[in-house]
Amino acid sequence: MPLISSAYEPPFLFKNGHFSTIYSGVIRKVNGLEQKRDRITLPDGDFLDLDWSYSIKKSKKVVIVLHGLEGNAQRPYITGAAKLLNANGYDVCAVNFRGCSGETNALFRSYHSGATEDLEAVVHHIVNSSNYAEIYLHGFSLGGNLLLKFLGERNEIPKEIKGAIAVSVPCDLHSSLKQLLKPKNVLYAARFKKHLVEKLRIKQTIFSDEIADKDINKIKTLKDFDDIYTSKAHGFIDAIDYYTKSSCLQFLPNIKIPALIINSKNDSFLGQECYPIKEAENNPYLHLEIPKYGGHVGFYGENNSTYTEKRTINFLKELF
Repeated sequence: MPLISSAYEPPFLFKNGHFSTIYSGVIRKVNGLEQKRDRITLPDGDFLDLDWSYSIKKSKKVVIVLHGLEGNAQRPYITGAAKLLNANGYDVCAVNFRGCSGETNALFRSYHSGATEDLEAVVHHIVNSSNYAEIYLHGFSLGGNLLLKFLGERNEIPKEIKGAIAVSVPCDLHSSLKQLLKPKNVLYAARFKKHLVEKLRIKQTIFSDEIADKDINKIKTLKDFDDIYTSKAHGFIDAIDYYTKSSCLQFLPNIKIPALIINSKNDSFLGQECYPIKEAENNPYLHLEIPKYGGHVGFYGENNSTYTEKRTINFLKELF
């Protein structure tokens, strides 16, 4: 599809990408959402915690929502999306990736940007244990990359999956990593690394044969983390191999259901390669919207509902 013209025009202060990003991630509060936790066992013996919220009226439609790096199902961008979806007649299954639900996962491995096998397990669980006629996928940042890779790398997907919305997507992971290593993103990168290393130190106490303290002490950047842990724990040669194989960009031409990507121009996490203009122009199912403003998973909106939350509802309604 051709590029979608964006109508997003935030208040002056939120035209600053960093302020928009920080407001969404740190300042914004979402109240009044009741979630019910469901734990599923994965084929490898690990587990995922799913946090469900429901429409007031019984629904035949469910949206699987995926968080970003070091997020969880209680982050405001997840609960805000879930609250508005519930109000518009959709049930929501908000996934906590491995180790992100407040409890260390059972294996040395964890989650990563390309771990589509975990999304597949969630989809199969919902298809086999419920009667939803329509399933939609909705991901933010890392979760957006994961769902787009999932849709594009498989020859067949369950017929119940009808559409997808991905927000602030690092479609090319290496391009995004290079942005995160720049001085403008030093505070974000430091915060991500701090949380990742804290979790890895907990894992080290359980799996001392897998990684040593001296290895963890070598982690100075996010790329170091992916070289020393992510790649080794998940079967990649190194960080670059992980980025190359896990980026959704290469899979976008194969997507065969309506999918909307919303990446703002002033997202400091995204490099030029993360804006798949050519891929959108050549795939009739792929819709790309590039608002001038929004930051990274920001997109401030009135009445405590973000632009992307409202845009998601409109896109889903346009499908049927």
